[in-house]
Amino acid sequence: MSSQSIALVTGAEMAKPDPETHYLVAALHDLGIAPEVLPWPAAVDWGCFPLVVVRTPWDYFRRRDEFLAWAQRVAGLTRFENPVEVLEWNSHKGYLAGLERVGIPTVPTLWLDQGCADAAERVAACGWERVVVKPAISIGSIGALCASSAAPACQRHADDLVRNGDVLVQPYLPSIAEEGEVSLVFFGGRYSHALRKRPRPGDFRVQDLYGGTVAHCEPGPALQDLAVAALAVTPAPCTYARVDCVIHEGRPVIMELELIEPELFLGAAPGAPQRFAAALVERLGEIPLRGQDVAIRTE
Repeated sequence: MSSQSIALVTGAEMAKPDPETHYLVAALHDLGIAPEVLPWPAAVDWGCFPLVVVRTPWDYFRRRDEFLAWAQRVAGLTRFENPVEVLEWNSHKGYLAGLERVGIPTVPTLWLDQGCADAAERVAACGWERVVVKPAISIGSIGALCASSAAPACQRHADDLVRNGDVLVQPYLPSIAEEGEVSLVFFGGRYSHALRKRPRPGDFRVQDLYGGTVAHCEPGPALQDLAVAALAVTPAPCTYARVDCVIHEGRPVIMELELIEPELFLGAAPGAPQRFAAALVERLGEIPLRGQDVAIRTE
Protein backbone atom coordinates (compact mmCIF):
# COMPACT_ATOMS: atom_id res chain seq x y z
CA MET A 1 0.00 0.00 0.00
CA SER A 2 1.31 3.45 -0.89
CA SER A 3 2.50 5.70 1.93
CA GLN A 4 0.28 8.31 0.27
CA SER A 5 -2.92 6.33 0.76
CA ILE A 6 -5.35 7.19 3.56
CA ALA A 7 -8.62 5.62 4.68
CA LEU A 8 -11.89 7.54 4.73
CA VAL A 9 -14.30 5.70 7.01
CA THR A 10 -17.96 5.27 6.16
CA GLY A 11 -20.76 3.05 7.46
CA ALA A 12 -21.91 -0.44 6.56
CA GLU A 13 -25.63 0.42 6.74
CA MET A 14 -26.53 3.93 5.61
CA ALA A 15 -29.89 5.65 5.96
CA LYS A 16 -29.07 7.66 2.83
CA PRO A 17 -26.22 7.69 0.31
CA ASP A 18 -23.10 9.67 1.18
CA PRO A 19 -23.51 12.86 -0.90
CA GLU A 20 -20.08 14.43 -0.50
CA THR A 21 -17.08 12.17 0.13
CA HIS A 22 -16.40 12.05 -3.62
CA TYR A 23 -15.53 15.77 -3.45
CA LEU A 24 -12.88 15.04 -0.82
CA VAL A 25 -11.58 12.05 -2.77
CA ALA A 26 -11.06 14.23 -5.84
CA ALA A 27 -9.33 16.96 -3.83
CA LEU A 28 -6.99 14.45 -2.23
CA HIS A 29 -6.14 12.95 -5.61
CA ASP A 30 -5.14 16.44 -6.77
CA LEU A 31 -2.64 16.52 -3.89
CA GLY A 32 -1.16 13.16 -4.75
CA ILE A 33 -3.07 11.22 -2.08
CA ALA A 34 -4.89 7.98 -2.95
CA PRO A 35 -7.79 7.63 -0.48
CA GLU A 36 -9.79 4.46 0.07
CA VAL A 37 -13.39 4.69 1.32
CA LEU A 38 -14.07 1.79 3.68
CA PRO A 39 -16.85 0.88 6.15
CA TRP A 40 -15.62 0.85 9.74
CA PRO A 41 -16.50 -2.86 10.34
CA ALA A 42 -14.43 -3.94 7.31
CA ALA A 43 -11.88 -6.69 7.92
CA VAL A 44 -8.84 -4.75 6.72
CA ASP A 45 -5.40 -3.99 8.10
CA TRP A 46 -6.07 -0.43 9.24
CA GLY A 47 -2.46 -0.10 10.34
CA CYS A 48 -1.39 -0.08 6.69
CA PHE A 49 -2.83 3.42 6.33
CA PRO A 50 -0.74 6.34 7.61
CA LEU A 51 -4.00 8.13 8.42
CA VAL A 52 -7.54 6.88 9.10
CA VAL A 53 -10.21 9.58 8.92
CA VAL A 54 -13.70 9.00 10.29
CA ARG A 55 -16.07 10.54 7.77
CA THR A 56 -19.58 9.13 7.32
CA PRO A 57 -20.22 6.12 9.59
CA TRP A 58 -23.89 7.01 9.84
CA ASP A 59 -24.70 3.69 11.50
CA TYR A 60 -22.28 4.05 14.44
CA PHE A 61 -24.91 5.15 16.96
CA ARG A 62 -26.74 1.82 16.69
CA ARG A 63 -23.53 0.01 17.71
CA ARG A 64 -21.83 2.73 19.74
CA ASP A 65 -19.82 0.53 22.09
CA GLU A 66 -18.59 -1.62 19.21
CA PHE A 67 -17.73 1.46 17.15
CA LEU A 68 -15.77 3.10 19.97
CA ALA A 69 -13.90 -0.15 20.64
CA TRP A 70 -13.00 -0.30 16.94
CA ALA A 71 -11.83 3.33 17.03
CA GLN A 72 -9.68 2.70 20.10
CA ARG A 73 -8.07 -0.31 18.45
CA VAL A 74 -7.37 1.45 15.16
CA ALA A 75 -6.02 4.54 16.93
CA GLY A 76 -3.39 2.27 18.48
CA LEU A 77 -2.22 1.28 15.00
CA THR A 78 -2.03 4.56 13.09
CA ARG A 79 -2.97 8.24 13.07
CA PHE A 80 -6.68 8.59 13.64
CA GLU A 81 -8.97 11.58 13.15
CA ASN A 82 -10.91 12.88 14.85
CA PRO A 83 -9.19 11.59 18.02
CA VAL A 84 -10.87 8.74 19.89
CA GLU A 85 -11.40 10.84 23.02
CA VAL A 86 -13.34 13.34 20.89
CA LEU A 87 -15.49 10.59 19.35
CA GLU A 88 -16.32 9.12 22.75
CA TRP A 89 -17.15 12.54 24.24
CA ASN A 90 -19.26 13.63 21.27
CA SER A 91 -21.16 10.35 20.85
CA HIS A 92 -23.42 11.11 23.84
CA LYS A 93 -25.22 14.43 23.92
CA GLY A 94 -24.30 14.80 27.56
CA TYR A 95 -21.36 16.85 26.28
CA LEU A 96 -23.86 19.72 25.98
CA ALA A 97 -24.19 19.82 29.77
CA GLY A 98 -20.40 20.02 29.93
CA LEU A 99 -20.41 23.01 27.58
CA GLU A 100 -23.02 24.74 29.70
CA ARG A 101 -20.99 24.16 32.86
CA VAL A 102 -18.03 26.07 31.43
CA GLY A 103 -20.14 28.97 30.26
CA ILE A 104 -20.85 28.02 26.63
CA PRO A 105 -24.55 28.79 26.02
CA THR A 106 -26.59 25.85 24.74
CA VAL A 107 -30.25 25.10 24.14
CA PRO A 108 -31.92 24.65 27.58
CA THR A 109 -32.23 20.95 28.32
CA LEU A 110 -34.02 18.66 30.74
CA TRP A 111 -32.02 15.44 31.14
CA LEU A 112 -33.73 12.11 31.75
CA ASP A 113 -31.46 9.23 32.73
CA GLN A 114 -31.98 5.74 31.37
CA GLY A 115 -34.51 3.88 33.49
CA CYS A 116 -35.99 7.10 34.87
CA ALA A 117 -39.30 6.11 36.50
CA ASP A 118 -40.98 9.53 36.27
CA ALA A 119 -40.07 10.62 32.74
CA ALA A 120 -43.66 11.40 31.73
CA GLU A 121 -44.27 13.45 34.86
CA ARG A 122 -41.06 15.43 34.38
CA VAL A 123 -41.92 16.21 30.76
CA ALA A 124 -45.38 17.39 31.81
CA ALA A 125 -43.85 19.64 34.48
CA CYS A 126 -40.95 21.02 32.41
CA GLY A 127 -42.57 24.41 31.88
CA TRP A 128 -42.12 24.50 28.11
CA GLU A 129 -45.33 24.46 26.11
CA ARG A 130 -43.86 22.69 23.10
CA VAL A 131 -40.82 20.41 23.34
CA VAL A 132 -38.48 18.20 21.36
CA VAL A 133 -37.80 14.83 22.98
CA LYS A 134 -34.85 12.84 21.61
CA PRO A 135 -32.34 10.15 22.53
CA ALA A 136 -28.95 11.19 23.88
CA ILE A 137 -27.26 8.79 21.45
CA SER A 138 -28.55 9.30 17.92
CA ILE A 139 -27.98 11.22 14.70
CA GLY A 140 -30.07 13.08 12.17
CA SER A 141 -33.12 13.59 14.42
CA ILE A 142 -33.71 9.82 14.50
CA GLY A 143 -36.02 9.11 17.43
CA ALA A 144 -36.90 12.79 17.94
CA LEU A 145 -40.47 13.95 18.53
CA CYS A 146 -41.78 17.52 18.61
CA ALA A 147 -45.08 17.93 20.44
CA SER A 148 -46.90 19.65 23.28
CA SER A 149 -45.36 18.74 26.62
CA ALA A 150 -48.91 18.16 27.87
CA ALA A 151 -49.70 15.62 25.16
CA PRO A 152 -49.93 12.01 26.40
CA ALA A 153 -48.17 10.86 23.21
CA CYS A 154 -45.20 13.08 24.01
CA GLN A 155 -44.99 11.77 27.56
CA ARG A 156 -45.27 8.18 26.33
CA HIS A 157 -42.44 8.85 23.88
CA ALA A 158 -40.19 9.96 26.73
CA ASP A 159 -41.15 6.87 28.73
CA ASP A 160 -40.36 4.66 25.74
CA LEU A 161 -36.98 6.27 25.09
CA VAL A 162 -35.70 6.08 28.68
CA ARG A 163 -36.14 2.31 28.64
CA ASN A 164 -33.21 2.10 26.23
CA GLY A 165 -31.02 5.10 27.02
CA ASP A 166 -30.64 8.64 28.28
CA VAL A 167 -33.00 11.28 26.89
CA LEU A 168 -33.00 15.03 26.23
CA VAL A 169 -36.06 17.26 26.45
CA GLN A 170 -35.63 20.73 24.96
CA PRO A 171 -38.00 23.60 24.22
CA TYR A 172 -39.07 23.91 20.62
CA LEU A 173 -37.40 27.06 19.28
CA PRO A 174 -39.52 29.01 16.76
CA SER A 175 -36.31 30.63 15.49
CA ILE A 176 -35.44 27.36 13.73
CA ALA A 177 -38.44 27.80 11.43
CA GLU A 178 -38.06 31.58 11.24
CA GLU A 179 -34.29 32.01 10.89
CA GLY A 180 -32.98 28.50 10.47
CA GLU A 181 -30.07 26.70 12.05
CA VAL A 182 -26.57 27.87 11.13
CA SER A 183 -23.80 25.29 10.71
CA LEU A 184 -20.22 26.54 10.82
CA VAL A 185 -17.57 24.19 9.39
CA PHE A 186 -13.92 24.11 10.47
CA PHE A 187 -10.92 22.28 9.04
CA GLY A 188 -7.73 22.04 11.06
CA GLY A 189 -9.16 24.51 13.54
CA ARG A 190 -9.74 27.12 10.83
CA TYR A 191 -13.15 28.42 9.82
CA SER A 192 -14.05 27.26 6.31
CA HIS A 193 -17.70 28.01 5.50
CA ALA A 194 -21.22 28.13 6.88
CA LEU A 195 -24.70 26.99 5.86
CA ARG A 196 -28.18 28.00 6.94
CA LYS A 197 -30.47 24.98 7.27
CA ARG A 198 -34.24 25.34 7.38
CA PRO A 199 -36.98 22.75 7.97
CA ARG A 200 -39.78 22.32 5.51
CA PRO A 201 -42.96 24.20 6.53
CA GLY A 202 -44.63 22.53 9.49
CA ASP A 203 -41.61 20.42 10.47
CA PHE A 204 -38.85 20.95 13.04
CA ARG A 205 -36.13 18.84 11.42
CA VAL A 206 -33.62 20.58 9.15
CA GLN A 207 -32.13 17.46 7.53
CA ASP A 208 -32.74 16.95 3.82
CA LEU A 209 -34.06 13.47 4.61
CA TYR A 210 -37.15 15.23 6.02
CA GLY A 211 -37.42 17.94 3.37
CA GLY A 212 -35.05 20.49 4.92
CA THR A 213 -33.12 22.92 2.74
CA VAL A 214 -29.57 24.27 2.88
CA ALA A 215 -28.13 27.56 1.62
CA HIS A 216 -24.68 29.12 1.92
CA CYS A 217 -24.50 31.98 4.44
CA GLU A 218 -21.97 34.30 6.07
CA PRO A 219 -22.29 34.13 9.86
CA GLY A 220 -21.65 37.24 11.92
CA PRO A 221 -18.92 37.62 14.55
CA ALA A 222 -21.16 36.45 17.40
CA LEU A 223 -21.78 33.08 15.76
CA GLN A 224 -18.15 32.61 14.81
CA ASP A 225 -16.98 33.54 18.32
CA LEU A 226 -19.43 31.08 19.86
CA ALA A 227 -18.29 28.27 17.56
CA VAL A 228 -14.62 28.92 18.32
CA ALA A 229 -15.31 29.00 22.06
CA ALA A 230 -17.16 25.69 21.92
CA LEU A 231 -14.41 23.96 19.95
CA ALA A 232 -11.82 25.22 22.44
CA VAL A 233 -13.23 22.92 25.15
CA THR A 234 -13.27 19.64 23.20
CA PRO A 235 -11.09 16.89 24.69
CA ALA A 236 -8.56 17.23 21.83
CA PRO A 237 -8.13 19.39 18.72
CA CYS A 238 -10.32 18.38 15.78
CA THR A 239 -9.22 18.10 12.18
CA TYR A 240 -12.83 18.60 11.06
CA ALA A 241 -15.83 19.98 12.92
CA ARG A 242 -19.31 21.31 12.37
CA VAL A 243 -20.89 23.59 14.95
CA ASP A 244 -24.68 23.93 14.78
CA CYS A 245 -26.07 27.15 16.27
CA VAL A 246 -29.56 28.56 16.76
CA ILE A 247 -31.02 31.74 18.21
CA HIS A 248 -32.65 31.50 21.63
CA GLU A 249 -34.01 34.54 23.43
CA GLY A 250 -32.16 36.85 21.07
CA ARG A 251 -28.68 35.30 21.35
CA PRO A 252 -26.87 32.46 19.59
CA VAL A 253 -26.58 29.16 21.44
CA ILE A 254 -25.11 25.76 20.60
CA MET A 255 -27.56 23.20 19.28
CA GLU A 256 -24.95 20.51 18.55
CA LEU A 257 -21.25 19.94 18.04
CA GLU A 258 -20.84 17.48 15.16
CA LEU A 259 -17.36 15.96 15.52
CA ILE A 260 -17.82 12.32 14.48
CA GLU A 261 -19.62 11.98 11.15
CA PRO A 262 -21.03 15.37 10.16
CA GLU A 263 -22.20 16.21 6.70
CA LEU A 264 -19.84 19.07 5.86
CA PHE A 265 -21.65 20.36 2.75
CA LEU A 266 -18.46 20.14 0.70
CA GLY A 267 -20.36 20.75 -2.51
CA ALA A 268 -22.01 23.94 -1.26
CA ALA A 269 -18.93 26.11 -0.67
CA PRO A 270 -16.23 26.76 -3.27
CA GLY A 271 -12.85 25.49 -2.11
CA ALA A 272 -14.21 23.51 0.84
CA PRO A 273 -13.01 20.08 -0.39
CA GLN A 274 -9.56 21.53 -1.04
CA ARG A 275 -9.40 23.06 2.43
CA PHE A 276 -10.38 19.76 4.01
CA ALA A 277 -7.84 17.87 1.91
CA ALA A 278 -5.11 20.33 2.86
CA ALA A 279 -5.93 19.92 6.54
CA LEU A 280 -5.58 16.14 6.21
CA VAL A 281 -2.24 16.45 4.43
CA GLU A 282 -1.13 18.86 7.14
CA ARG A 283 -2.06 16.22 9.68
CA LEU A 284 0.00 13.65 7.84
CA GLY A 285 2.96 15.99 8.06
CA GLU A 286 5.63 14.08 6.18
CA ILE A 287 3.70 13.62 2.93
CA PRO A 288 4.65 16.37 0.45
CA LEU A 289 2.01 18.22 -1.48
CA ARG A 290 1.98 17.62 -5.22
CA GLY A 291 0.77 20.25 -7.62
CA GLN A 292 -0.44 23.72 -6.78
CA ASP A 293 -0.58 25.08 -3.25
CA VAL A 294 -3.99 25.17 -1.60
CA ALA A 295 -5.09 28.41 0.01
CA ILE A 296 -6.75 27.99 3.39
CA ARG A 297 -9.02 30.64 4.88
CA THR A 298 -7.80 31.81 8.25
CA GLU A 299 -10.19 34.66 8.94
